[in-house]
Amino acid sequence: MTSQRTAETTDAGPDPVAADLIGSGQEGGVRDQARAYVQRLRSGDMGALPAVAGLVVLAILFSFLSPFFLTERNFANLLTQAATLVMLGMALVFVLLLGEIDLSAGVTSGMTMALFIVLVNVHAVPWLLALAIAFAAGILTGTFIGFFVARVGIPSFVVTLGLFLGYQGLTLMIIGAGGLYRVQIPEIRAIQNSNMPPWAGWAMLAIVLAVSAATSFWDRARRTRAGVPNRTITLVWIKLGVIAVVGGAAVAILNRNRGQSVVDVEGVPIVVPIVLVILWIGTFVLDRTKFGRYLYAIGGNAEAARRSGVKVTLIRWSAFIVCSTLAVVSGLFSISKVGSVDAAAGREIVLSGVAAAVVGGVSLFGGRGRLLHAAIGALVIAVITNGLGLLNLPAGVNLVVTGGVLVLAATVDAVSRVRSGGTVLRS
Repeated sequence: MTSQRTAETTDAGPDPVAADLIGSGQEGGVRDQARAYVQRLRSGDMGALPAVAGLVVLAILFSFLSPFFLTERNFANLLTQAATLVMLGMALVFVLLLGEIDLSAGVTSGMTMALFIVLVNVHAVPWLLALAIAFAAGILTGTFIGFFVARVGIPSFVVTLGLFLGYQGLTLMIIGAGGLYRVQIPEIRAIQNSNMPPWAGWAMLAIVLAVSAATSFWDRARRTRAGVPNRTITLVWIKLGVIAVVGGAAVAILNRNRGQSVVDVEGVPIVVPIVLVILWIGTFVLDRTKFGRYLYAIGGNAEAARRSGVKVTLIRWSAFIVCSTLAVVSGLFSISKVGSVDAAAGREIVLSGVAAAVVGGVSLFGGRGRLLHAAIGALVIAVITNGLGLLNLPAGVNLVVTGGVLVLAATVDAVSRVRSGGTVLRS
């Protein structure tokens, strides 16, 4: 752990360049922004850069090793395979920002989905009501964890480890030994197995561009009203251009026919816009609300945040509730993809969720990271799994490579923390 933590600067607050320009009456130009970014890299704050670089290198490597990696079908498969891990990684960001951990998120997703499907298949409960009950169970789980961590003061590792073990038994009791239930709800199956019409993919891209533009200009207006210098408008256009190019390429690829039979299979998978909406909402909360700023502040220095009037107990409690709730969404993606739920549901994915967040650049020491970082880290792990699978390598190789990447990412996190001014206590 660190003796002192520094909260990450968010879009809602002043950035280093803006701080240098306060009172100058000037905006930070592209050159100023580039200089500040290089300075942050030198100080050890690399953010998601290592994960992005790793993602590019892995994509190039697997494209040479397998002729199937860059096909339209595999690209769509990669997105659907990664969706569950992306959602779980984003869920864990909320507690990792506090310097805490939730080892029960995976089995929470599994237990709630077991409850959901058993209510529908065995007790004939309407699926919308059963899904609401599953989400209620997730919220109750987060409330339980938050009470013992934030109010009682038990380390989150201990509380969530207890739930990790207990929920496996509860899932077994709900389903039964050796039991397996099929997911027969068309709306749930469609999340991971159906696609939007081609025109809807382009409409989605247009909405993403419009929302990104509106958010960026709204931020600029807020900063102007607050008397805080803005970044140069050029960066906004560069951001929108990158979204348009990358998003346009992705939609164009996914809209191509990837079916092998007489039935056409084309369009963006339905799970993609769902993930994007949750990503945007979560990012908005972290960057532009008091709750998000308080999360970073507590992760940076909990005592300083408390003395500043932040209700540390309530914020920590709320973070675990958000994490468990999003874990239920992750479980929903999982059963939609697999098409069934069994007693082992969610048991293996939780550590991969932590790995996704850390690989993406979310600090284990708290106070630094973003939801997008976790999503990128999840894509890195998904690419490793997907690429090694195409090469027909043993499953053990996948675990070894993923573990190595996680250790490397954690090392980068620790080193960057020391270089940025924090100290890591060693025995």
